Parts: sequence; structure tokens; C-alpha cells
Amino acid sequence: MRKILIVGATSAIAEATAQRFAKQGHRLFLAARRGERLESMAADLKLRGADSVGFAVLDANDFTRHAALIDEASAAMQGFDTLLIAHGSLPNQAECAASVEKALAELTTNALSVISLCTLVANRFEAAKSGTIAVIGSVAGDRGRQSNYIYGTAKGAVGIFLDGLRNRLYTAGVQVVSIKPGFVDTPMTASFKKGPLWASADQVAAGIERAIEKRRDVVYLPGFRRLIMLIIRHVPETIFKRLKL
Repeated sequence: MRKILIVGATSAIAEATAQRFAKQGHRLFLAARRGERLESMAADLKLRGADSVGFAVLDANDFTRHAALIDEASAAMQGFDTLLIAHGSLPNQAECAASVEKALAELTTNALSVISLCTLVANRFEAAKSGTIAVIGSVAGDRGRQSNYIYGTAKGAVGIFLDGLRNRLYTAGVQVVSIKPGFVDTPMTASFKKGPLWASADQVAAGIERAIEKRRDVVYLPGFRRLIMLIIRHVPETIFKRLKL
């Protein structure tokens, strides 16, 4: 049985993943901004088979709450061995390009808050010589594009941070999983036109569950995204800068 802290638990991907964890009988602690939604999720997950489900309201940008949240989750579950980070925002690139304040706010949400939480949990797991840290990033972090480069910058920073953390924690037996979904049909992308390359939240959740259980390092979801991003990363810059992406 795992004891799992999920930050950003009310996101569509996190909820679908939590439902899979519940069916396995794991112990869960949920954190997100919407208290009423957390309460209803906790009741549902308990019915689905979770050993126990606790929750706490958290604004991930309130860095002063991070250590207290981790302590609260540990107390509720009698310790914990898995962290899944799923919170984030999808910024308006044009607004971020016009406003330093908005750009920095998005970088704080999508990068700095993640780094803060991971650092605190990494130190705890390193001391215990075990544990799993899984973070939902994005393929957008693989290469900057004019349409979403603030979002991509944040996800790219998190990806590099996780690379280093994985390297650091390997000898301690701590697993660090970088999860890179492509287009996912969720409320956050409701206004986007959907196509054949889009995945459902449950498809991504299934991939996350497999990646954690199989102790993967970096996973692209769906798997074909790995090939697509390999091609995109290797387009020469002289050509890439001319593309409308």
C-alpha cells in the first residue's frame, strides 16, 4: 500500500489518477484550492476503495504553507512515500508577453511552487532512503514556441530541476518521475479545438500509474509524443524560428 500526497488534486488528470490509486487500496491525502471539491472527491475516493483519504486546502503559491502541508499529510497517513504534483495554470501568452508581472506570476505557479514542494519532500525522502516523486510537466517544456513560451519556460525549468534531482537522489533509492503529457482534453483546455493527437485524462492517468509502478524516469503520454518531440527538438533553429508554432 502506498501513502500518496497529491498536490493539485482537483485537476482532471490528478482526479483520474487518484481514482486509479483508490482502486488499488492506497492511502491518499489531497491538496488543492477548492475545499468543497476536495471534500466531495475524498468521499468518492473512499467509496472507490482507498484505505483512507485526507485533504487540505492549499494555494500552491503560498510558499509558507508548503512545509506545514507536508507535515499534515504525513501525520494523516502515518508517513507518506509518494508525492504527485499536478497543479498548474495555462497562461495567456499574449498577456504574459505584455506584462512582466503576469509572466512572473505564471512562472511562480508553474515552476517555483513545484520546485519548492519537491525540494522539501526530496530532503525527507532522501533521509528515509526511499520514496517516489512524480511531477506532471508538459511536452511544452522540450522547446520554446511563440504560442506558449512562458508556459514552456516554466515546464522546461521543472524538467531540468527533476533531471538534477533524479541524479542526486538515485543513490538514496528515491524515484523521480518526469511526466510529459501532450494535448489532454480537460476543463483547462475546453476552448481548444480537439483532434486525433489529443488524449483523455484517464489515458494519461493510466500512464502515470504505470510509470510510478515501473519506476520510469521520463515518460511521454501518450507514448507517441516522445517521437514527435524528438523530431521537434532536432529541427534546426534557422528553420524552427520561421515556423508558426
